[in-house]
Amino acid sequence: MNQMTRTTAVEFARDHVRVNTILPGLMKTADGRTFRRPCGELCQGRRRGDVAARDAQVRWVTWATPGTSPTPRCFFASDESKYVTGLELVVDGGVTLKAG
Repeated sequence: MNQMTRTTAVEFARDHVRVNTILPGLMKTADGRTFRRPCGELCQGRRRGDVAARDAQVRWVTWATPGTSPTPRCFFASDESKYVTGLELVVDGGVTLKAG
């Protein structure tokens, strides 16, 4: 995805077409599922353990939700970003930073 963003941004820059990518982290959804498919009662303990492990990775106070990234989306859609192209914006609460 990153390479396609850069390549496409270069290809269409002369036509003033901006190409940017938002790279969201894992998120908690409205129906209560997280990043693992529901697996029935047999693995609920494992699922709770997975969620706890994921909670330990998130640097921010809360998990992301599907509504977490409207600001970047609005920025990229606005004239405020008219000089921004080929950008990959990570929106993951710092997980990819691997900071302790």
